[in-house]
Amino acid sequence: MAEGEKLIPINIEDEMKSAYIDYSMSVIVSRALPDVRDGLKPVHRRVLFGMYELGVLSNRSYKKSARIVGEVLGKYHPHGDSSVYDTMVRMAQEWSLRYMLVDGQGNFGSVDGDSPAAMRYTEARMRKIAEDMMADIDKETVDHQLNFDDTLKEPTVLPTRVPNLLVNGASGIAVGMATNMPPHNLTEVVDGTIAYIENNDIEIDELIEYVKAPDFPTGGTIYGYDGVREAFKTGRGRVVIRAKASFEEVHGKECIVVTEIPYQVNKADMIKKTADMVNDKKIDGISTIRDESDRKGMRIVYVLKRDAIPNIVLNLLYKYTALQSSFSVNNIALVKGRPQMLNLKDMIYHFVEHRHEVVVRRTEYELRKAEERAHILEGLIIASDNIDEVIAIIRGSASPEEARNKLKERFSLSEVQARAIVEMRLRQLTGLEQDKLRTEYEEIQKFIEDCKDILARKERRMDIIKTELLEVKDKYGDPRRTQIEYAGGDLSMEDMIPDEQVVITISHAGYIKRTPLSEYKTQNRGGVGQKASTTRNEDFLEYLFVGTNHQYMLFFTQKGKCFWMRVFEIPEGSKTSKGRAIQNLINIEMDDKVKAFICTQDLKDEEYINSHYVMMATKKGVVKKTSLEAYSRPRQNGINAITVREGDELLEAKLTTGNSQIMLAVKSGKAIRFEEEKTRPMGRSASGVRGITLADDNDEVVGMIAVENAQEETVLVVSENGYGKRTYIDDPEDGEPVYRITNRGGKGVKTISITEKTGGLVAIKSVTDADDLMIINKSGIAIRMALENLRIMGRATQGVRLINIKGKDSIAAVAKVMKEEDEEMSDSNENATDQTDGTAIDSNDTEN
Repeated sequence: MAEGEKLIPINIEDEMKSAYIDYSMSVIVSRALPDVRDGLKPVHRRVLFGMYELGVLSNRSYKKSARIVGEVLGKYHPHGDSSVYDTMVRMAQEWSLRYMLVDGQGNFGSVDGDSPAAMRYTEARMRKIAEDMMADIDKETVDHQLNFDDTLKEPTVLPTRVPNLLVNGASGIAVGMATNMPPHNLTEVVDGTIAYIENNDIEIDELIEYVKAPDFPTGGTIYGYDGVREAFKTGRGRVVIRAKASFEEVHGKECIVVTEIPYQVNKADMIKKTADMVNDKKIDGISTIRDESDRKGMRIVYVLKRDAIPNIVLNLLYKYTALQSSFSVNNIALVKGRPQMLNLKDMIYHFVEHRHEVVVRRTEYELRKAEERAHILEGLIIASDNIDEVIAIIRGSASPEEARNKLKERFSLSEVQARAIVEMRLRQLTGLEQDKLRTEYEEIQKFIEDCKDILARKERRMDIIKTELLEVKDKYGDPRRTQIEYAGGDLSMEDMIPDEQVVITISHAGYIKRTPLSEYKTQNRGGVGQKASTTRNEDFLEYLFVGTNHQYMLFFTQKGKCFWMRVFEIPEGSKTSKGRAIQNLINIEMDDKVKAFICTQDLKDEEYINSHYVMMATKKGVVKKTSLEAYSRPRQNGINAITVREGDELLEAKLTTGNSQIMLAVKSGKAIRFEEEKTRPMGRSASGVRGITLADDNDEVVGMIAVENAQEETVLVVSENGYGKRTYIDDPEDGEPVYRITNRGGKGVKTISITEKTGGLVAIKSVTDADDLMIINKSGIAIRMALENLRIMGRATQGVRLINIKGKDSIAAVAKVMKEEDEEMSDSNENATDQTDGTAIDSNDTEN
């Protein structure tokens, strides 16, 4: 042991305790947690202050990052250079900070997790917003402390005009505690802060009207609002963020395109993990993943397999990959040097208090400087008023000190005033300069009064804070990037899907798709139509139906089975795409075919399902009525809807209220009308009763309609060669029925005059002037027309030409379309159910 040294025995337990507590307190207070006032940790504050001191402002040229890092290391932050450089880099990354504080030039990394270039290559300078965080720092607005070697002073906090803690958030792991604060939108935060200033007793629920939710630099969608509300109220909560995804068709293939990903997600890692899951068969339906991101923005393309349903694949991606991730809010910041959990109002309160202190200290500093200047001006004015005497005194003095003393005695001046007079320049003796002195003195007196007024009245100070906040909002405010999906959370995926009207089409070979109704435009009667769908060889469109996304679809097959699906689960396709094989969507037997479908409202609504019925008709004229309640519990393999007799098949199913009249039409041109009440409700397995007697073995039922209001509705019939007409159900003038009501089972009355020119009857619809008509040929040509242009004719006429049919083409499907977007779709949504043996056409087997 060296001379003069001695050993002091210490209990190791006590030493460990005190050393660890010192260490943990140091980490908490001066490393990992942000200050509630300026939202910065010491290293961020030192980097910004170092840049400010170095003069790399937003309007100056960039300086090498290594120069800045060296400045900060040498003067304020005696730690590793990587800690300083990494901090500066993060403040320059647009995907890390909502409002960047550093303007970087060079490679500052990427959202894929690429490292930035070394600091000797990159350059940086402050951004304008960072200068606003420094505003008034030289006016003694904040306390300064000595740096690590006691040679310089550094600020303990910045006098920021920007509510940085809220707008940029923070994250850090201390000892025994951590913080994770999300960024917010500056415009919203300023509005909320001003609302708080105007009413200090404002509730958090009212503040939430201004500061709606976190706003992440990478955009995305906040899914569900409960976690946000919880975080605002308590300081802790879980915010679920989803990527922004849309469906596109690229080169004939359905794709999911992601343009925004959740905050703090590494894009490259996410794509790699997703690819691994696809390879391991954990996620089905994706054929390839492409990252098409470039300088214009992010674009990740998930190319889907032919039979995948985009919504279902997207939900799998949300469930298993980082396309949906959560941000655990934990608002812990240093309040007067102590860590504290803060809610939204607390953070705004502490920021306003800090701004208030800054305004007071700035005003006191400006008042002091103004009073010092006024004092000097008073002396200069005295001197200029007695200029000859002053000159004489100065000329007669042996030294400046003597001159000062004589002036002090003669004019009762202070030391400061006397020195200013002695050092006065000759040009200040001119008349103009003397006037300037008086003007400056008057202005400074006004300024002093203003400063005293500010210091005397708190409301003045609060007005100043508000004005400065509004300036910050004007300079840096921008729209939200992160959308808010209030109805998210544990709800099903239908909440993400707009409840818009769609056209559902099914081809002869069983390909189904849904297309937004807006893709079809109205044409006049007799037009040629526009290309509606690209079908496979020897395939043609056979069914067309209009519904809305949130409705339930019941599929009825020719063998009498019923399957269940939501409309939005039907794959979406463009007007020209083929769609998906229905066998891949529902577990239908290979030799079975979907013949009818019903769109219903909520099948969980007991009152609704008990007050509605399903009315069915078969090709051979059998009808059957069953309560909708019997079809409200779906099964994977379908349920029996009707027992179909030998040689027959189910043709139609309609939703009714029990008070309708039923009309059946047959190929030979006749139609029957009877009261629905004449058919008693039966169970699911019953086979039904006779509805109409057919003319001969070749005759068959082509359609069924349910008449709700005979005075307003008209019957539309269409023949296979494109002829059609509308006929009243009851004469509007005398109320006499045009189609008389008979008992079910009769032969019916003539509804259209069938000739070789018209061809057999293919469709019967119930329509009004408010409907549009959609007709599709077997060749895939579609026409949409307004029914108000089609005049009403007698029951036995042959009608007018609705569509020009070329060659051996004939009509495949007819449906009516609602004009009004907001009308409810229920049983009045007719579907085309025409089994027509026409010649198939040869078309390209490709999707457009």
